[in-house]
Amino acid sequence: MSTADAVARETAWLNTTGDDLPALPASAGGPWQLIQAYWTRTPATQKTSIYVLRPLLLDQRASNQRIRPRYQMRLRLIWPVTVTTTSLLETAQQDFDTAVDLLIQRIRGPLGDKTHGSRFLSAGEVPRTVQVQWDDPEVTMGQFKQLRAEARYSIDDLEVNS
Repeated sequence: MSTADAVARETAWLNTTGDDLPALPASAGGPWQLIQAYWTRTPATQKTSIYVLRPLLLDQRASNQRIRPRYQMRLRLIWPVTVTTTSLLETAQQDFDTAVDLLIQRIRGPLGDKTHGSRFLSAGEVPRTVQVQWDDPEVTMGQFKQLRAEARYSIDDLEVNS
């Protein structure tokens, strides 16, 4: 494993199905139609989407000969909305909140295992925070016909000798 594949490893975890955690991909009954590593040149604006990004890498020394890379993960969440006379924007916001809750459950991981399927040393543990910030729906609905949010959390990678 290297620091270069951390985004791909986390994307694989978010796409995992068949365990005791909520399935996120729509193909497995989840709410997200696209879960992708990195932002694309032409984002899928009409699909419920998670883009996995890494805005920060800390290559920190854990001991005299050990390095423990830490990443800040940033998930860009996009929820397209088509409001008609029979569907309410309030319902879309609740659906988005429910989908984000399932995402948080997957980030937390199963009881007693925070390694995201042995992909990392720990995820969402140092600091013990998963932060989600929603964009103003008045703005995003007016400009993009979407609800948007961003989730942030840290991941500690497996230590390496240095």
